[in-house]
Formats: sequence, structure tokens, C-alpha cells
Amino acid sequence: MMHHRLLSYARSVALAGCLVIAASAANAQKKYDPGATDTEIKVGNIMPYSGPASAYATIGKTEAAYFKKLNSEGGINGRKINFISYDDGYSPPKMVEQARKLVESDEVLLLFNPLGTPGNTAIQKYMNAKKVPQLFVSTGAAKWNDPKNFPWTMGWQPSYQVEARIYAKYILQNYPGKTIGVLYQNDDFGKDYLNGLHEGLGDQAKKLIVVESAYETTSPTVDSQVVQIKGANPDIFVNIATPKFAAQAIKKVAELDWHPVQFLTNVSASIGGVMKPAGYEASQGVLSTQYLKDPKDADWKNDPAMNEWRAFMAKWYPEGDLDDAATVFGYGVAKGLEQVLRQCGDNLTRENVMKQAASLNFEIGIYLPGTKIKTSADDYAPIEQLQMMRFKGESWERFGPVMSGEKSS
Repeated sequence: MMHHRLLSYARSVALAGCLVIAASAANAQKKYDPGATDTEIKVGNIMPYSGPASAYATIGKTEAAYFKKLNSEGGINGRKINFISYDDGYSPPKMVEQARKLVESDEVLLLFNPLGTPGNTAIQKYMNAKKVPQLFVSTGAAKWNDPKNFPWTMGWQPSYQVEARIYAKYILQNYPGKTIGVLYQNDDFGKDYLNGLHEGLGDQAKKLIVVESAYETTSPTVDSQVVQIKGANPDIFVNIATPKFAAQAIKKVAELDWHPVQFLTNVSASIGGVMKPAGYEASQGVLSTQYLKDPKDADWKNDPAMNEWRAFMAKWYPEGDLDDAATVFGYGVAKGLEQVLRQCGDNLTRENVMKQAASLNFEIGIYLPGTKIKTSADDYAPIEQLQMMRFKGESWERFGPVMSGEKSS
């Protein structure tokens, strides 16, 4: 009898032990790093709300509005997003200061979509040393896709190299053997494009590129560079310039009565900011690429995803400019973060944030049809597809398939 009672006692102790283990397993499923609790997720952000790049401030405002909308719907897995966004005036030292503040005193879970190549470069080592995600940075530099050396940093939009590889592919297919002259900005942006162009042309690069002319952002104009390039008489002119200089170059090509096939980077494809100042007549036939649905494009007038964006803008960011593609950009990347955080579930550690960011495979309707947001542990480039477009009349016309600029392995 005694023996039997001992057994049942042992059994109940074992059962109680199992219950304790089960309870702690349930608790263990909820894992938090600083910035995450049962009720909120703190997300840090840095934008140029003032200074030379303040036209991009609308991206941060769109993101803030999107998280407000999400919170009104109950947040993500029951947690509200606490979006803390600071101004750096597009100054790298200021971005360093704001990143430290967000990580060390606000204790955010992650830094999301900080804008600008110089600023993100200035904080990249710090963020990786602190092991805090520097997620979906708002710049097209190729260096954000380097998981081996910088596992805590990830880009978002197609990189400059991806875009240049697509131009190279297009040139080889449509203008085989034609010579190329390149104007480029003498910095990371210009050199990334140049590298991508060389990669895409492969062993033909040496033969096809007959002139490369650099300019400094401090120069007043690029007129002398364009004259120099025309002197080498290439069939194709690749204009790797930021808006002000891109417009000058298009204008100068027309003034010289020179008629090469022209390629323009998508950072300078703004109709209001580049094509109009260059002159619509001078801009006819210029080629570029696109990955976002342009709000001014009549093709998307009744597009469901764009209608959803319009409804969002009307309710949550009514003062935002419906013609400005930067608001579409901010909306898309905010949806990207929402997806990552949904995938994290209750495991809101910084490590899991990066793990989920590196296992994305979904679509967001505001990108061109056929565009996939796709990442893996060794591919930190979420968007690598673009479609060619040609300037006609007073607008861009897309043509051909959505092309991938992934590196051929």
C-alpha cells in the first residue's frame, strides 16, 4: 500500500514538474530585447527633416502615418508601434549622434529606414558592434548587401549596381557593339553605378566604354565633362548624375546637337525635378528604369493597390503630396517592416528581427507587377527588379519585361 502511495506521489510530483515546464515553455515563447514588451515595439528612425535633402522628409512622415494607421487597427500581434523619428539635417555626425540616442537612451528594438548613404555609412560599424538592426536603409548603395561583414545592416530599394547591370544587359541585347561614354558623380553613388556597368558588360566593358568623365558635387556645372565625352564620339551616353547635374547634362547634349542613345539613373527620373528643367524637347527618348508604380502614371488610375495607398493618404496623411513618389516609397517600406514584425511573432529579439528580414518572400502591390521582395541569409537585397522606361511627350512610358539585376553567380 505504502509503495502504491509513493508511486502516486511520485507521479503527481512528476506531473507538477511537467506543468511547471509547460508554463515556462509558454513564457519562453515570448522573447524580448530592449524596445519590445507585451504592449509595444519601439522603432527608431532618422530622416533629413531639415537641410539640403529635406525633400525626402515626406518619407518619414508617410511612415509615421502608416504606423499610426496600424496602431488604430490594434498594432502588430497586439503590440503598438512606438515610432521615434529624429532629424539629422542630412549630416553624418548628426546621424551618429541620433543613432546613439535611439540605441542607448531610447533603447529602440531596431533602427528602420534611416536615409542617406553618407549618414548610414557613418553609423554602420556602430550598429553592427551594438548588434542592433539597421534595417531597410533608404539608400541604393551596394554595400548594404554584405551579410558576411555587416549582418545587422540591410538595404531595401534596388541598388545602384543592380540598376547599372540592367542597363548593361539592355545595351548588350539591343545595341551590341555600340560604344559608350559615361558621366559619373565622383563618390560612392557614381562609383557603384560604374562598377555595376562594368560587371554587367563583363569582358566587353574595356572595348565598349570609350570615355569615363567624373564630376564633383561642388562643381557648378557638368558642361565641360559633356563636351569631353562628346569628343570621344560614343553611340551611347550613360548619365550617372544626381538631379541638378542630370538635367544640365541632358540640356547640354541637346545644345551640342548631339544625338546619342541616353540612359539616366532612376534617382534622377523625376519629371518635375529633372526632365522639365532640362526641357521636354531635349528629354525625348531618354531611357531609365522604374520599380515603383508612379502615382502620376494613368495606368494605375484604378489599380487596387494604388487605390489603397490613395485612401491611406486621404485619411492618415492628407497634407502629403499625391504626386510625389516618395510617399509611395515610404508606404512600401513601412509595409516591409510590418511583414518582418508579423513574422517575428512573440520572439522580438534583435537577432530574430534580422533572421525574419533575411527570409522574406512576398509582394507589395505598389511595386511593378512581377516584383518580389525576396531575401535570404546570403542575399540582403530585397528588391532587385526594374522595368525599362522611355521619356515620351511629357511623361515616361514603361516597356519590355520587368528585368532582374541580380549578380549572375
